[in-house]
Amino acid sequence: MTKLLISVFCVLFCLQLSTGQALKQTREGIARSSALFQTLKKKDSLFFDLAFNQYDGVGLGAYLHDDFEFYHDQSGVTNSKAEFLKDIPSLGKMSYKPVRKLVKNSLQVFPLYNQGKLYGAIQKGIHEFYAIKKGKEPYLTSTAKFTHVWIKDKDQWRIKRVLSYDHYKPKK
Repeated sequence: MTKLLISVFCVLFCLQLSTGQALKQTREGIARSSALFQTLKKKDSLFFDLAFNQYDGVGLGAYLHDDFEFYHDQSGVTNSKAEFLKDIPSLGKMSYKPVRKLVKNSLQVFPLYNQGKLYGAIQKGIHEFYAIKKGKEPYLTSTAKFTHVWIKDKDQWRIKRVLSYDHYKPKK
């Protein structure tokens, strides 16, 4: 009887350890080496390159879902893809060149399934924004968190929702 109780205890203990590990992985998102993580990380980089380096609203539009919405904690809501894209060229008219950098190891991806079929993903992370002025070193203007909802639309990944929040300026 004692051997049976010890065996049951060992099995339950091992199950608890494996369940805890699975929950930990879920909280952190999928593995950084996974195809989905790498695909969305690359799309994130291309998205911000088109916006901040090329000011290319047309190219950027290919990354946005037709039902796109953007929520910003300082500048409010942008209710449409067209409205969002209209403002992209103005980034090139600022008194400095804005640059966005993803904070290393902050990116997380959480897949979304409908009855076992992958239809989307939540991508979140932290990014920093820098200003580049001619003849000066780049300087940090703000840090913020972001959450993107990516939807697989006709075999293409497109951003449907953006949350941009917790913006703060660097301490002087």
